[in-house]
Amino acid sequence: MYAKPIWVSDMLDVTAPLLAVKDLQAWYGESHILHGVNFDVREGEVVTLLGRNGAGKTTTMKSIMGIVGQRTGSVRFEGNELIGKQSNQIARAGIALCPEERGIFASLSVEENLLLPPVIRAGGLSLDKIFELFPNLKERLGSSQGTKLSGGEQQMLAIGRILRTGARLLLLDEPTEGLAPVIIQQIGKTIRSLKSQGFTILLVEQNFRFASTVADRYYVMEHGRIIDQFANSELDANVEKLHEYLGV
Repeated sequence: MYAKPIWVSDMLDVTAPLLAVKDLQAWYGESHILHGVNFDVREGEVVTLLGRNGAGKTTTMKSIMGIVGQRTGSVRFEGNELIGKQSNQIARAGIALCPEERGIFASLSVEENLLLPPVIRAGGLSLDKIFELFPNLKERLGSSQGTKLSGGEQQMLAIGRILRTGARLLLLDEPTEGLAPVIIQQIGKTIRSLKSQGFTILLVEQNFRFASTVADRYYVMEHGRIIDQFANSELDANVEKLHEYLGV
């Protein structure tokens, strides 16, 4: 008889965070941007990084994905160290980034954009499931190139595209920036739906009012460091501090 195979997931501590970032330092050339960032994200959570422009939020996302000039410290996903790995290896481990600039292929149709990403793991959403989340995209399926989509539709397409890959951890960088209130509400509904389906989400936002509708926990960044953290249940008690942190 063959012994039962031992999978990495069998050996993991189920109480350990899905993502654990410790003493993360990052540079662009000679510019030192992150100065010892520490935080974690547990499976099934929506965790939000808050902070002013230039605080280091986007650099943190890019550092997790390995797309900065240099990084040190520790980034562990599912117990496995990502520092030292290439960005394509990190993506295939099950992490997907939806960048602030969206990054869709402007010359391709909606359908072509959605079919292009490789499936890296089981569990990626079908086109039908994506169209349930974003009905607008179905209406634009074959006829609209990326350049002809509205800003809100481009954001929906960018999120839909990473949902095709089967990634377990979604990194969403400023998904509501510049969007109309009705589209922001739809993005919020989508994030809550994804959480209910078991996705784990790390969200970068400046709009804490929007974040309060989706997040479980918050970390506040300033000058490349985490300076505060609290749960969504503690939001009301921290509103004055948030106004000071974010300058709103």
